[in-house]
Amino acid sequence: MLELNAKQIQMGGRAASKSAALAMLADSLVGEGLVAPGYLAGMQAREAQGSTYLGQGIAIPHGTPETRDQVYRTGVRLIQFPDGVDWGDGQRVYLAIAIAARSDEHLRLLQLLTRALGEGDLSQALREAQQPEAIVALLQGAPQELALDSQLIGLDVAAADFDELLWHGAQLLKRGACVEPGFIAGLTQRTPLPLGNGLWWIHCEQAVLRPGLAFVTPQRPLQLQGQPLRGLFCLASIGEASRQLLERLCDLLIDGRAATFSEACSSHSVLEALGGEVPAHWPSQRVTLANAHGLHARPAKALTEIAQAFAGEVRVRLVGEAGPGVSVKSLSKLLGLGARRGQELEFSAEPDIADDALPALLAAVQAGLGETVEPLPAGGMAAPTGAAPSEPPAPRAPLPGARIQAVAAAPGIAIGPALVRIAATFDYPQRGEDAATERQRLGQALEQVGADIQRLIETTSEANIREIFATHQVMLRDPALREDVDARLAEGFSAEAAWITEVEAAAQQQEALHDALLAERAADLRDIGRRVLGQLCGVEAPREPDEPYILVMEEVAPSDVACLDRQRVAGILAARGGATAHSAIIARTLGIPAVVGAGEAVLALAQGTELLLDGDHGLLRVAPDRQTLEQARREREASLKRRERAHAERLRPAVTGDGHAVEVAANIGSGGDTAEAVELGAEGVGLLRTELVFMDLPEAPDQAVQERAYRRVLDTLDGRPLVVRTLDVGGDKPLPYWPMAAESNPFLGVRGIRLSLQRPEILETQLRALLAAAEGRPLRIMFPMVGTIEEWRAARDLTLRLRQEVPVDDLQLGIMVEVPSAALLAPLLAREVDFFSIGTNDLTQYCLAIDRDHPTLSAQADGLHPAVLRLIAMTVEAAHAQGKWVGVCGELAGDMLAVPVLVGLGVDELSVSPRAIGLVKARVRELDYRHSQALAQQALALESAAAVRALIGEVH
Repeated sequence: MLELNAKQIQMGGRAASKSAALAMLADSLVGEGLVAPGYLAGMQAREAQGSTYLGQGIAIPHGTPETRDQVYRTGVRLIQFPDGVDWGDGQRVYLAIAIAARSDEHLRLLQLLTRALGEGDLSQALREAQQPEAIVALLQGAPQELALDSQLIGLDVAAADFDELLWHGAQLLKRGACVEPGFIAGLTQRTPLPLGNGLWWIHCEQAVLRPGLAFVTPQRPLQLQGQPLRGLFCLASIGEASRQLLERLCDLLIDGRAATFSEACSSHSVLEALGGEVPAHWPSQRVTLANAHGLHARPAKALTEIAQAFAGEVRVRLVGEAGPGVSVKSLSKLLGLGARRGQELEFSAEPDIADDALPALLAAVQAGLGETVEPLPAGGMAAPTGAAPSEPPAPRAPLPGARIQAVAAAPGIAIGPALVRIAATFDYPQRGEDAATERQRLGQALEQVGADIQRLIETTSEANIREIFATHQVMLRDPALREDVDARLAEGFSAEAAWITEVEAAAQQQEALHDALLAERAADLRDIGRRVLGQLCGVEAPREPDEPYILVMEEVAPSDVACLDRQRVAGILAARGGATAHSAIIARTLGIPAVVGAGEAVLALAQGTELLLDGDHGLLRVAPDRQTLEQARREREASLKRRERAHAERLRPAVTGDGHAVEVAANIGSGGDTAEAVELGAEGVGLLRTELVFMDLPEAPDQAVQERAYRRVLDTLDGRPLVVRTLDVGGDKPLPYWPMAAESNPFLGVRGIRLSLQRPEILETQLRALLAAAEGRPLRIMFPMVGTIEEWRAARDLTLRLRQEVPVDDLQLGIMVEVPSAALLAPLLAREVDFFSIGTNDLTQYCLAIDRDHPTLSAQADGLHPAVLRLIAMTVEAAHAQGKWVGVCGELAGDMLAVPVLVGLGVDELSVSPRAIGLVKARVRELDYRHSQALAQQALALESAAAVRALIGEVH
């Protein structure tokens, strides 16, 4: 790790220009044996890509990733320029820090500098400094305060050995937001130091977010290196933050006060001895929550507004849970409590406001916080923590003849009796016997489930199903997940409780991701979570009956679908889920019609209720009459014939009856899908999602790894065009080598191109790999989630600079239109981009303000809504005015009802899943372009998606 010291600094430098300053800095690095002479070229290239000016008179020049081989060893050299150097754009540099690093060793230095820059303008002080020690002091800024509070103290931990005690201490630091997951791995590599009297010390600087000290004691005395182990201090260290505490601890031990720690019975005494944050005695009162749905958003907001009226802190916690609770003034913290009806809340407040605040809060809770509440059952107002919440009334089953619009997940028409499967209930203890026993039980369950999944892989002939279950196996072996589960086992949790708690936490994080394909991994996580839990609890999966049926479930997991017998299952109906879920992908692969997002009411259907599913249009008919069934059977027969004909003619171009051509391409997620797409008639790849190249790796893939992946796709396309979406990740569970802060609303946060521009070196490596792989083949690069012209220009300019180094003959640059602002700015953007590709999934969700995976609203997130169609029409009109082309790569492109409207709006390319290519081409060939144009104009004038679908159904 790079550290600053006075010997690295040259004072009083003079340079007439930025290039002269760079030469001086490079000479300094070469003179110290840190880099080869060629490193200067890398520094100059980096400045050409974008200024390294950091702010407040500081620049941090360094080489490009391609010149890292010029670095002999990591280091920095600093030159002060009292007269300043013009760094361009009116920026004047008084201190330049030249960095030589082979990987990301400089990130910690940047964190240090960023903190210093946040404490006031340093430029004048850096200019006037006379000694190098003054420069170091300015850059280091004020030392970070050491985190030491009651949440970092764990007494009487159930630990069988030192390793388990260490895990617990590290986990406290992790939950206190002091460290990242890599800290625990680094800590285990350090040697613990004995302090005497059974006390031990261990520290680590790896993956530390802020300095903090945890202290843990075991339930029973342990041994370490032949000495007693009664307490362990775990330090996450940064700089000098811990010096004062270490001095105080040494004084305490010298004074013979080791028993304060080794025999501690309260966190208060430990904190008081170490000078940590000792919580004041705040008055508190308790009240039982009676709201039917617990402390959800509306009552929580009311509670927050009451607390904010008082000029002091107010906290609340669930009775029976440890810790000081959360601030009542924070809505997100209140919602995070997950308080349910019947649970007891304990409010505490600063002494100065407690007499007024506590009665007001308790009265508001008792009054229902704006909701009408039913009295709690007699015999005990306070339900024990963990007791089941009072359930809202069960939804009523749809009536016979009901028509429910849901989400089309897999095409086809299915008719059959309902087999309603309700998720199994697992009964297990929260606490385990001991950590070793529970760890062994969990290991056996994981091994058995892994073997079961391996059998599924070996017995299926479908490549994409094998890939999905291979992903499940990777999830089972996920070291970060196992690390978190191990920490809970060390706390005394049972294998069942530790496993399912961490799986659910990981699934919730995954659901917050912007990219739907990545977010759908939450369903896969829960799937393997339930399988392992069932193994631990001895609960076997139910067997399917022998007669054909329609499977009805809350959310169908991939393993549920893959185990189905295609000869006995007619269709799949899910109350929840989206069309991009792995279960939907498997259903499409197996040819099983599926409708998802139908709502909780379908779970109340009586077993054997006759159902009619239309997987093409996302429709469910409950107990339909004879006439409707006969019509459906005729449509199913016609649909089968249409599919057979479409497959036979899949290689024919998509040209309307009056001669208007539309290109039909494929959406793919990896190079392995390309050959199938071409065989199924793809005229190119309209969307290559590159996320899979970056996932499940401990570090960002280098240029060579990416280049091989992209070249494989281009080779298989054999001259057909390739449209690539640059890396589109982000959210509360980032890539392991790309740490990001949690966001309260990830869908409106830092993602897509916003995220890539924050780490231009990763985007640059990807772009270099794409350009190098092209080799004369047609390459189209598009940037995701562009919402402003500035974002587009930054990405374009970087690509064009790289193109000068890696020439590409047939290159087009464009953006994905997913944000309404991009569609509204289309007349301006169209002057600069080469093409637009409309991502209708996100465009619909942002336009209508409906999460497309919402369990009850997802069916309303319909891309055929006139508001969405108007945005598409604006984009096409703007592009064609500048002679540019427009594609649609969202789910709407494969919707047979939407194809006539999209063609009529003038969309030039439709990019769909490979299995839909033949059908989309056939649908285009059935159209008359002039009639489709008139239809599109009629659709734009309607008031709802339902009206648009009704119009298309009547006309076509």
